[in-house]
Amino acid sequence: MAKQDIAIKTQDGIARASLFQPSRRPSSEVPGVILYMDAFGPRPALDAMAERLADEGYMVLLPDLFYRHGNYAPFDARTAFSEEPTRTTLRGMIDDTTQDMTRRDSAAFLEALSQAGATGRIGTVGYCMGGSRAINAAAAYPDRIAAAASFHGGRLASDAPDSPHLNAASIKGRVYVGSAGLDASFPPEQSARLAEALRRAEIDHIIENYVGMAHGWAVSDHSVYDERGAERHWKRLLAFFDEALR
Repeated sequence: MAKQDIAIKTQDGIARASLFQPSRRPSSEVPGVILYMDAFGPRPALDAMAERLADEGYMVLLPDLFYRHGNYAPFDARTAFSEEPTRTTLRGMIDDTTQDMTRRDSAAFLEALSQAGATGRIGTVGYCMGGSRAINAAAAYPDRIAAAASFHGGRLASDAPDSPHLNAASIKGRVYVGSAGLDASFPPEQSARLAEALRRAEIDHIIENYVGMAHGWAVSDHSVYDERGAERHWKRLLAFFDEALR
């Protein structure tokens, strides 16, 4: 596996990203994955997750969704929302990086994967704020994205006009949602609303509740990280991508 830092030209500027080449290339087409970050920015914990996917034979792109804010240090996932001034700064960056911005950016992300040699099917996976973006990307580029996964993603079926459940009918690929056992950002009523939207759209999907896990459980530098729960997430994600992308 080799990591390469690259710059991607988008409609709004230049997005920083890391590209992870697969450690073993398949004999046929190379599948690709866009990993949509959580709220704390690209950092070693997410690099390690991208590397694990690359070790399974995927070409992985990890873009910085906050690139419009210029250079910044990654936030500490354990304290960023509990301490000032980082809490206010981070919330502002999240609010200022809209779903539509990431949707537009995703066209450039897909092109970057193609230019790097990802000739096979493309999947998306997102964590926290990245979960909704992974699903919305699948709706925006249905002929390119064959599978979208969200883990502890928030507001997947909210009242917002850019809520992913409203775009379910545009998706052509498969969808997997792994939710934290108790998560205020994705309560049971939203889970039911999302399930109904995907069912009506006749989307092949799974919504799985990770009972006992807290929001952020799958990412190693979160205070609520759970090793057993994280390994369960990996088992589900790798099986999902193996079936949908290979």
